[in-house]
Amino acid sequence: MAASPRRFPLSWTTVMPVVAIVVLALSWGRDLGAVPVIIVALALGGTVLAAVHHAEVVAHRVGEPFGSLVLAIAVTVIEVALIVTMMSSGGPEAGTLARDTVFAAVMITMNGIAGISLMVGARRYGETHFNPEGSGGALATVATLATVSLVLPTFTASTPGPAFNGTQLTFAAVASLLLYGLFVLTQTVRHRDFFLPVDSEGSVKEEEHAEPPTNKAALTSLGLLLVALVAVVGLAKVESPAIEAGVSAAGFPQSFVGVVIAMLVLLPETLAATRAARRDRMQTSINLAYGSAIASIGLTIPTIALASIWLDGPLLLGLGATHIVLLALTIAVSVLTVVPGRATRLQGGVHLVLLASFLVLAINP
Repeated sequence: MAASPRRFPLSWTTVMPVVAIVVLALSWGRDLGAVPVIIVALALGGTVLAAVHHAEVVAHRVGEPFGSLVLAIAVTVIEVALIVTMMSSGGPEAGTLARDTVFAAVMITMNGIAGISLMVGARRYGETHFNPEGSGGALATVATLATVSLVLPTFTASTPGPAFNGTQLTFAAVASLLLYGLFVLTQTVRHRDFFLPVDSEGSVKEEEHAEPPTNKAALTSLGLLLVALVAVVGLAKVESPAIEAGVSAAGFPQSFVGVVIAMLVLLPETLAATRAARRDRMQTSINLAYGSAIASIGLTIPTIALASIWLDGPLLLGLGATHIVLLALTIAVSVLTVVPGRATRLQGGVHLVLLASFLVLAINP
């Protein structure tokens, strides 16, 4: 008896992008009260989750490490959209938003996603294993991108404040884009095996045998992903005044808006990395963590540099002394984590303490 063809399920992830478009149409250009603001916030959060779900469906169809790449790019598109829309409405005071969001994304991915994944994997299996060649290369890329884009502006002397001049910004944008492209080429073509899950012997694991989605389901998810991304951009524009007002009402510094954006867009990816760690596929978790950090810098900085042509106010990218220390310590600890190719709960705990330190200092500088 022939099996009946699978149908694309009518789930909340299918309905949510359409609902978000409807909410966007009803709220665009209006002064919203408390209840509509809450509805828009729920629609925004649900649409981000739905977008990453559909990215995961497409990712499952194309396999690893392409899957991690698709998910990282989808998340970064959402992040860039949130930054640009909020900077366009924030005026000169939004000059540090890109820096705050990108640095928060780096801290959350390198310490939060990696730390949680290491804790979950080590707690379940005693010790986690990953490929030091791929993980080390990804870490080197993150460190270089973060230093060029976020540290060097603090020490340049051609412009006042922690900012690049036009030539320096152009170089940083082009270098970030080229380095991101080189990483993608290495991950997906030249040394794809460096980014595949490995066992305790260092041998590449076989692909999981879960049945991939059909072409129809993958194409449907691709279409819904595009709809969701459009809805996220619009809803972020509608919700941005409420986010800024909420941060101010809580007594947090305005820079915490960047942390909120990063936490919002990276929550689904954190869940995906945690699920991979529970299946003893730590390399996938590392790919998601470092790949998101690379995409966050490598795609956001060039986009913001281009957008700065028409955005009001300066573009301040340079980190302060406290954040530079946190970044340096994170890179040093990450090197000690990835070089052996295996880790325990201790390494996971160290990374989570670094994340907690960043969050405490973000709330109370």
